[in-house]
Amino acid sequence: MPPPLPPRRSVRPVSAGHFVRLKPRVMGNNFRGQGWRIALFIGGALFIGGALVGLWFAVSGFFLFAAPGMTGNGRYAVLVAAAGGGLLALGWLLLPLVFFGVDETLDPARFALLPLTRRTLVTGLFAAALVGVPVLAVLVASFGLVLTSWALGGWSAGLVAIVGVLGGLLLCVAASRAVTSAFASMLRSRRVRDLAAVLLAVTAALLGPLQVFGLAALREADWSRLTGVATVVAWTPFGIDVAQGRVWAAPVKLLITAAAIGALLVLWSRSLESAMVGAVSAGKAPTRRGATGGAVGQLFPRLAGWARRDRFGALVAREARYWWRDARRRANLITIAVVGIFVPVVINVTGGDFAATDGAGLTAGVADSSPVVVTISVLFVGVLASVTLANQFGFDGSAYAANVVAGVPGRVELRARMTAFSLYVLPMLAVVAVVLSVVLGRPSWIGLTTGSLAATDGAGMAVNSFVSVLGAYSLPETSNPFAMNSGAGVAKGLLTILAMVTSAVAAVPMVVAAALLGDAWLWLALPVGIGYGLGAALLGAYLAGDVLDRRQPELLATVTPRR
Repeated sequence: MPPPLPPRRSVRPVSAGHFVRLKPRVMGNNFRGQGWRIALFIGGALFIGGALVGLWFAVSGFFLFAAPGMTGNGRYAVLVAAAGGGLLALGWLLLPLVFFGVDETLDPARFALLPLTRRTLVTGLFAAALVGVPVLAVLVASFGLVLTSWALGGWSAGLVAIVGVLGGLLLCVAASRAVTSAFASMLRSRRVRDLAAVLLAVTAALLGPLQVFGLAALREADWSRLTGVATVVAWTPFGIDVAQGRVWAAPVKLLITAAAIGALLVLWSRSLESAMVGAVSAGKAPTRRGATGGAVGQLFPRLAGWARRDRFGALVAREARYWWRDARRRANLITIAVVGIFVPVVINVTGGDFAATDGAGLTAGVADSSPVVVTISVLFVGVLASVTLANQFGFDGSAYAANVVAGVPGRVELRARMTAFSLYVLPMLAVVAVVLSVVLGRPSWIGLTTGSLAATDGAGMAVNSFVSVLGAYSLPETSNPFAMNSGAGVAKGLLTILAMVTSAVAAVPMVVAAALLGDAWLWLALPVGIGYGLGAALLGAYLAGDVLDRRQPELLATVTPRR
């Protein structure tokens, strides 16, 4: 007689709590068994992690929203609430379109094979989306409106403002999830993702210029004309109607908010199935006409057509193609191009205070420029360009296994990667050198700026060769330039700081020479800078190549994404 079967354990239904607990468990699994990552996460998150950024945003936003209440200025309270609430709603609505794929744990496609109903998925994912630093930061910042309402309209206005802030936060999160799910199929298209990555990279690179010109525009703004616009924009849940005496508007806004949240959740539920569908096929790749050398010649892009048909040439051709086609790499090139021109011009022309400079200050800034200041400013550009290689093997991911199996020597690998990267970066640095010299009205300084950029870029590539071999980390399998595995953002920040500081130190001899040699350095900077940069890059590839030969298996395991 067979033994009796054990009693069946009751299976609890999946609830929203399971999704909420999913985030920290996934993060914990990524750190399991890797002590250095745990230490890196705990130590780095306190300084450069998302928690500190969220804390800064929360504190700044809170005092910005609370300032009208502290000063008792009801007029500016309407402007601040309308502008801040409108920007929050707009940001939660649009940013998911370009940041699609950043939070991989919330991707509905991961739940496609699980027997879960739409209602369970929607409620669970919605609850999980409410857990995180961004939501907490927005909540803390928005409570500044509660303080303003309480100060201007009493405790009743403050209580209504609390309900409005919570409703507005739920509306923002629901809108972001619904928009992302509705456009999921299109966002998975390679062309659309590449376009979004390029637009995001351009926007990120223009943050500095936009901030400078924005501060100048605020000084000349006519605030009286903005009151009418603020009254219209204030029809978000973040308004302060009760404090302004418009008690009738509060329940109307809350009803509109509740209806909008319900409609967005319904839209999210109906579009959830399309969000679970896999990536859209990109179609058959066109064949390049006019390519010489048959099938092998077609593998070499025009930019690398000069390369030898050997192992080194093949690596250069592959890397050159990837730097143009990979959206993550192309986004870095866009950042170099925009920031590389803006930062040196601002430092040398305006002394870093463009918003407060008039025509006379502009002329004085140009006259006060010196070879030392110019060298220091372009040093930043060269460091920024070379730091892109700090995680060059992470871009490859598991595809780096082909190089390991083929037994590619480390020195050849690194020299080929430097060469392919330089095919794009060196022309941009040359443009930066010419533009900066022309803007300063010193065409004779083109040699100085070009030599300084070449030296800094070469020294930076040497330093980042070691960083990429010893401190590589994996990236998620997505073309989103800002996508990170859990904890990888901290690692990226620490490695970037380390690489930039070390690269800057390696380029200090150029600054010292500019300070000691005077006018003679204007003629010597170009040949000395090119020789210094080329020598440093070759030496870095030679030394780091030996380290790469010994660490190829470990490097492959490090850059391979964990599933």
